[in-house]
Amino acid sequence: MPKPKPTTLALALAAAFALNAQAARADASAPIALPTPKPQTGQAVVTADHIDGENEVVLHAKGQVVVTRDDQKMESNWLDYYQEKNRAKAGDHFRLTRGKDVITGTTLDYDMDNYTGTGMQPVFSMSPHGEGKPAAGAPAITMRGDARQIDFQGQNQYRVYGSRMTTCDPGDDAWYLHAGSTDLDYNRGVGVARHAWMQFYGVPLLYTPWLDFPLNGNRKSGFLTPTFKTGSAGTEFSLPYYWNIAPNYDATITPHFNTKHGNMLSGEFRYLQPDYSGSIYTEQLPHDKVTDSARNAWYVTHSQNLGHGLSFYLNYSAVSDRTYFTDFGDQVAIASNVNLNQEAALNYGLGWRGGSGTATLRVQHYQNLTLNPQPGDIPYARMPQLSFVANQNLPAGFSANLITDLTRFDHPSLQTGDRVVAYPSVSWNFDRSWGFIRPKLGVNFTEYNLNAFQGTARSTQTRSLPIFSTDAGLYFDRDTNFLGKDHLMTLEPRLFYVSIPNKDQSKIPLFDTSVNDLNFAQLFTENRFSGYDRINGADQLTTALTSRFIDQTNGLERLRLAVGKRFYFKDDITQSANQPSSDLLLSAAGDLSRTWRFDSSYQYNQELGVTERYNVQMRYSPAPGKVASVRYRYGRNEQLLDTSSETGPLRQVDVAGQWPIAQRWYAIGRYNYSLIERKPIERLAGFEYNDGCWSARVFGQRYVTDPQTTKNAWFLQLELRGLGALGSGSVQDTLRLAIPGYTKTNPQ
Repeated sequence: MPKPKPTTLALALAAAFALNAQAARADASAPIALPTPKPQTGQAVVTADHIDGENEVVLHAKGQVVVTRDDQKMESNWLDYYQEKNRAKAGDHFRLTRGKDVITGTTLDYDMDNYTGTGMQPVFSMSPHGEGKPAAGAPAITMRGDARQIDFQGQNQYRVYGSRMTTCDPGDDAWYLHAGSTDLDYNRGVGVARHAWMQFYGVPLLYTPWLDFPLNGNRKSGFLTPTFKTGSAGTEFSLPYYWNIAPNYDATITPHFNTKHGNMLSGEFRYLQPDYSGSIYTEQLPHDKVTDSARNAWYVTHSQNLGHGLSFYLNYSAVSDRTYFTDFGDQVAIASNVNLNQEAALNYGLGWRGGSGTATLRVQHYQNLTLNPQPGDIPYARMPQLSFVANQNLPAGFSANLITDLTRFDHPSLQTGDRVVAYPSVSWNFDRSWGFIRPKLGVNFTEYNLNAFQGTARSTQTRSLPIFSTDAGLYFDRDTNFLGKDHLMTLEPRLFYVSIPNKDQSKIPLFDTSVNDLNFAQLFTENRFSGYDRINGADQLTTALTSRFIDQTNGLERLRLAVGKRFYFKDDITQSANQPSSDLLLSAAGDLSRTWRFDSSYQYNQELGVTERYNVQMRYSPAPGKVASVRYRYGRNEQLLDTSSETGPLRQVDVAGQWPIAQRWYAIGRYNYSLIERKPIERLAGFEYNDGCWSARVFGQRYVTDPQTTKNAWFLQLELRGLGALGSGSVQDTLRLAIPGYTKTNPQ
């Protein structure tokens, strides 16, 4: 069926033709101002200095030609308009505006109904709009450039030939993406370039036969930016490919080419469903040229809601050898992966009137990566563990609580056995605006069934201990003036009393127990040990006082002062040496202003008259990209490195910062120095440059991994606005961990 002719278009053209003919008889050289009828949706209006031709067939327009239809506007020196097809041919110069897109060129053949046609020698500027708008929070990026030819392939769809494109602002031609042909689909938010190469200040950087890139913030399949890094682990190049399988499935496959160790392939698969989610990641090196062996790593996480209160969780990590992270990991990976967790758990949650409970069945094992492990370095495996935790609300603010645990502990060289724990308790919670009191009374029953070990027979050990505690506090506040502003000053005293009888526990093994570090949170716990294998005897009272200064204009906590101490009224037989009181803890912190942040803590041993440890840190951050911090740590007997069990005196100065040093230039650095060993623990130094449409980062890092080993690495990252980063994917994580308060100086 033929398409109906737009009536308004015909009338507009006829009126323009008649007026133009009259004007031509009066003065053929005088431009004519034509009346422009108000356009209607789907109808076109043409104006020009001169119009002639045959109405309803083809019209010829010359001089300041303008055609408008809906969101399309075409301007040119001359125009042939075919009314039957609603198609236009224009030249010697044209300008086509489609929404936010602007294309200029020499000649144009264009179908206004279907948004299709061809333009020659185009110069274009295009922005995401319609269905291809950027994702929420993503900046709108304008793509501009020029080409030999442009094909219009529908609304918001283009193909350009012999193109060069950039996201830099007009007048800034720092970089261009050259391509034999490029598809720009703003409906899907995807660009695809073929036979493409990158030009950066006239220097070609990268060639690829095929490259796709996002035109907005949505996910899409395609090659991601490559990674370059060099250092102790060798020089490495990797090129990840991202596969957007479905809205809830994706995968990333990355080949790594390493000059020192050989070629590695890594892959990650992620999935997300309403009832389950997880990821599978692996690194595979078939042959390491250094160790002459195959090496690999696996990370698997999965969580699933099975329905009816049942859920499942899996967290599994494993590597092929103990030095894997030393060879392939960064500073964080080396420090945080001494014991790799291999755990699976099944949880069942249930609720009833006024109460709830959770049952958990868990199996847990660890892969220990200590180079020369002693038996105590290897954690016990739980094979399995069954626990149940429940609480029941009672009248008048009372509640009943129950903790039960049944665990079989396994170990390659230490005492093994089963442990049963039952800890019922009753508590009362009295909370008011001016204070609270929370007494609690319970009994901890523990039974051990120990296997034969080093010539001893199977044995059973039991322990029953009543536990009573009371936590109480008051809250006072008043208006005051602090730093010249109105503040709310609070005074918050708190008491915590614990009573537990002493009991000999020397025959009970240590399956999952260690001494907790003394801090403010630990002052308000019943037991100074983690786990259930040791329960300290206690007749003790914790006293603490906290005062806050809260700015009433913005709610900032300008200053928080706290002091706390625990007093022992009897000796604890689980301690080798007893003191009448714990160390004195002090802390002071707060946002002194919007730019200054202060944190400090202090621990003093009054029995010995010595300072055990203290920490002082000051941070100044007046704006994003401007941060400087200094920190001093002191410890009388501390763990010297995260990767080592060696302890001793610790005195460290840590200075870090990110700061503009010139227009568009930033300095970044960190220096962590040990005053005891008289050597740096970590050094990082480099520069960032933000040109507006691109940024670059280059820095070097050198850090101690163990008392005898130091690693170094160099990072280079080039980031192009709208196209992502060319460089190491771990650069941002490295800088954020090294420099407190670091922010990216990305081109926006």
